[in-house]
Amino acid sequence: MPYYPYRCINCSRRFEVFLTFSDYGVKPVKCPHCASENVQRRITRVRIARSEDSRLEDIGSEADLEGLENDPAALGRMMRKMSKEVGEDMGPEFGEVIDRLEAGQSPEQIEQSLPDLGEAGMGMGGDSVETGDSFD
Repeated sequence: MPYYPYRCINCSRRFEVFLTFSDYGVKPVKCPHCASENVQRRITRVRIARSEDSRLEDIGSEADLEGLENDPAALGRMMRKMSKEVGEDMGPEFGEVIDRLEAGQSPEQIEQSLPDLGEAGMGMGGDSVETGDSFD
């Protein structure tokens, strides 16, 4: 649908107008709030749909993966970018690890200072619960 975003210069309110392609640039646009024709078309963001694989490929191609082992700050930046690209909230612990890496701490130092990291809800050494249910 050809909806166009505008902003009224007089009342500063934002609104959208439906215009056919033949009406755009020909038909005058009025603010629905104050009826002013003193309006300006807003430029909106453009979204590009990409697969998760293509986003992760771009991250891997931009980073010098071999150099990350000796550069904790670069590793932290790559991890932060990767978490943004994936779009999932990784929790506060993940953010703390990234912050520490970017500050220059080595992964080994971080692991020693956070011994319980990864146990809460990550399936890495937490206690299992047996229900006794059988699914035969």
